Amino acid sequence: MLQYQAFTVELADNIAHVQINRPDKINAMNAAFWSEIVEIFQWIDDTDEARVVVLSGAGKHFSSGIDLMMLAAVANELGKDVGRNARLLRRKILQLQASFNAVDNCRKPVLAAIQGYCLGGAIDLISACDMRYAAEDAQFSIKEIDIGMAADVGTLQRLPRIIGDGMLRELAYTGRTFGADEARSIGLVNRVYSDTASLLDGVMGIAREIAAKSPIAVTGTKEMISYMRDHRIDDGLEYVATWNAAMLQSTDLRVAMAAHMSKQKPEFQD
Repeated sequence: MLQYQAFTVELADNIAHVQINRPDKINAMNAAFWSEIVEIFQWIDDTDEARVVVLSGAGKHFSSGIDLMMLAAVANELGKDVGRNARLLRRKILQLQASFNAVDNCRKPVLAAIQGYCLGGAIDLISACDMRYAAEDAQFSIKEIDIGMAADVGTLQRLPRIIGDGMLRELAYTGRTFGADEARSIGLVNRVYSDTASLLDGVMGIAREIAAKSPIAVTGTKEMISYMRDHRIDDGLEYVATWNAAMLQSTDLRVAMAAHMSKQKPEFQD
């Protein structure tokens, strides 16, 4: 168990469980959240024992998004010079973007388990995850439009690839709240569970299944899928050929084949 202000982090059975831990503040994303999430995901990336990540929120809600007290603190730093204000704000926004880029760029699959509120910045966060799962009480909203701004930490860039351009535009322009069933119907979440307990049980079960696979194969699969967001098919085929020219020499291939032939469960090194 690693100690943080805004999170609890636990590693067991090759699964890193990263939980936003500010339930009394509806898991609002304060200054500590934004810095700690970078540190946490760097540790996960560097720790071979961690093969899969489950990201959740403590208490009744996943997260209400960015902490308004943090926004107020940034506003207090602004002065009278427009150019310098713009420079400050741009630097702050890029810092926040880097926090969720750390999630997106993690070599390990990241599974989000969502209950209750998932609002504003929380949508940016789950957009950076590999897969998303929800409890029936989950409520989603791209809330930035209602406070007079465009979402700027990843929602507008990542969600079109997940739910499609037209649906993203509707949700981003209106800011309307939608539930778990609609989230599943548009492809935002993979599955819906009856309550938070069954949600965590279900997501942990999927995480255990992934963790039992070859970590070399899982990392390679994630790398290829991520690469294809910004490249042509022929580029992707060339890249996977080069990648597998090295990775097919891993002992994991022989372990997997031997286990298949003997009808045994394979055991892979970290």
